[in-house]
Amino acid sequence: MTKRPKRPSDPNQLAKRIIDIAIGNDPDARKDPAAVALGRKGGLKGGKARAAKLSPEKRAEIAQKAAKARWGK
Repeated sequence: MTKRPKRPSDPNQLAKRIIDIAIGNDPDARKDPAAVALGRKGGLKGGKARAAKLSPEKRAEIAQKAAKARWGK
């Protein structure tokens, strides 16, 4: 299932998008499915791989810094 791109709220941009789709020049159709899948694959494993590589002390330091940034104001 592919997600539909959000429609532009500006009428001129919407008209251009409709014309582009009608003449077969859809900007969203130019994405290479293999490249999209590869990017998603890397994105799904990125955080887990980074957490596994860090030492527990470094992870705690990063967590404390994040908590301070979020709640320390």
